[in-house]
Amino acid sequence: MGNCPIASGPLQEPSDLQVGCVVSVTRAGTFTIGTTTVPLTSPITLQFGVYWDKSAPQVTFPDGSSANQYATVAPSGAKLLTAQPAQITIPGIINFLPGLTSVFAQVELAGQVTDFTPLAAGESYPVFKLPVKLHLYNAFFGGNCYIGSNSSPIVLRPTTGTTAPPAPAQPMTGDPGTIAVNTDPNGFGSVIASFSGATLVDNTFAVPGASGCGLGGSLDWIIDLAMGIPAGAGKGSVSFQRTDTSLALDDSVSDLTGALNASAGH
Repeated sequence: MGNCPIASGPLQEPSDLQVGCVVSVTRAGTFTIGTTTVPLTSPITLQFGVYWDKSAPQVTFPDGSSANQYATVAPSGAKLLTAQPAQITIPGIINFLPGLTSVFAQVELAGQVTDFTPLAAGESYPVFKLPVKLHLYNAFFGGNCYIGSNSSPIVLRPTTGTTAPPAPAQPMTGDPGTIAVNTDPNGFGSVIASFSGATLVDNTFAVPGASGCGLGGSLDWIIDLAMGIPAGAGKGSVSFQRTDTSLALDDSVSDLTGALNASAGH
């Protein structure tokens, strides 16, 4: 958690009720865009700071229980989302030259992570809201070929519970994995929660058409046709599998800082 933004203004605000740090790594899964599935074969890392301010925001789950919902802050000296490109094939073309007869697709952040609700693990409620865009690389596409954008992102709301997509899409169900909660081993007041081997799913998002592909966007329509986009809610899906998340929470930023420094020293 060395990139946790503990020196940022929001986490240093004296009226905060809780502050914390999050690191989450997904090691497998799939991302289906329209009719095309992108395999998630390389790690995807999310890291950010969180704070629960004096307004004490909470959410109520479908079963009637409630939990704190945290605002987030981008990490210091690192990207909030880190992912490697994945290779996808073009329908009807034998892939004999990667990057020419195939496409490399990279998930990129298209805005801030919001509505972080860690205790939604196991509930049919999103753990967070994540706006992303898909950067497509191919020799013919140019350097600015995207599905989704900062102004029109693909908004993922992954859950470890069960989704509620519009018909005729069928619900998907995730898995909270193994949950453990421990006190700080160095004697500070921080609480350390871990969520190991979780699966987060979503099939409630819409996908816009391609943009910026080829000279003047001349290839946008080909990508739209090949991938079956634009696509309404329920026609795409994401499954983040083998996801391990660590969360450190404290009611004092100075105490949290001491806990992080002590951990780094070991």
